Amino acid sequence: HANLINGGIAGMVGVTCVFPIDLAKTRLQNQRSGQQVYKNMLDCLIKTVKSEGYFGMYRGAAVNLTLVTPEKAIKLAANDFFRHQLSKDGGRLTVLKEMLSGCGAGMCQVIITTPMEMLKIQLQDAGRLAAQQRLIPSMAPALKLGAVLSRSYNTNPAPHVVRVSAMQITRELLQTKGVPGLYRGLGATLMRDMPFSMVYFPLFAHLHQLGRHSPEDPAVPFYWSFVSGCLAGSIAAVTVSPCDVVKTRLQSLKKGANEETYNGVVDCIRKILRKEGPGAFLKGASCRALVIAPLFGIAQVVYFVGVGEFLLGYTPQSICSS
Repeated sequence: HANLINGGIAGMVGVTCVFPIDLAKTRLQNQRSGQQVYKNMLDCLIKTVKSEGYFGMYRGAAVNLTLVTPEKAIKLAANDFFRHQLSKDGGRLTVLKEMLSGCGAGMCQVIITTPMEMLKIQLQDAGRLAAQQRLIPSMAPALKLGAVLSRSYNTNPAPHVVRVSAMQITRELLQTKGVPGLYRGLGATLMRDMPFSMVYFPLFAHLHQLGRHSPEDPAVPFYWSFVSGCLAGSIAAVTVSPCDVVKTRLQSLKKGANEETYNGVVDCIRKILRKEGPGAFLKGASCRALVIAPLFGIAQVVYFVGVGEFLLGYTPQSICSS
């Protein structure tokens, strides 16, 4: 239970801190070469604040804040469960077994991650499409979804974004495509989250061990937990960045003018390679590292401090004496 509270708090604090960078990542990943609205992360954030106000940077954050607790809870519980199952023979977990348990955790969390990211991406990308139209007013975006989403843009020469909510998008998707509509890009999400967990969990465990003063004393200094979480998180994030680009492209329902649609992961990879070259797979990679590093760093700190235990009224003394 304490772990669940820790995961939830870490997720919420983390999302609040890094959401604007995540928004920049989605918009940078979605823009095609030759139609660039934003030069880089900073340029994207400045333009977003100018055109959509300060809270424009937090478009889609509500979806994340609502679903991040169950997502983190599933991921951590699954990782603990698989580690426990794999270490039943009493031996130490080998790197391979650690990677397997991470992989299992990644598989379980997509139940919540996929719909969460699906909704978040529509809300985050709305401003980019509107900005693109402002640059090229004659181009009305090819609308893929029905009435609600067609209302979300006004195709006059100076378009303004009509706010469309996550609930409206969910309703529209369920009506037109059913539950599978919310799970579009599931394959790409698995492709991103399984390798991510396979890299992150063992890497974190090993980095964390390096901070021990001596083999007999398992205690690790507070800052070392944070640094290990940040480092393992950013390395894992950059490793799976190409999968993240594919996922973002597949999950974006609305396309700007001249932006191609994709049928599935292989088709998406082929088209990106052909039209934009291999470099496109690293779009937003630095943003993603900047998002993930603090997220995991904060998570490790919350676990280290034991916020959940504190809230549940446990004190370290009572734990030791029980």
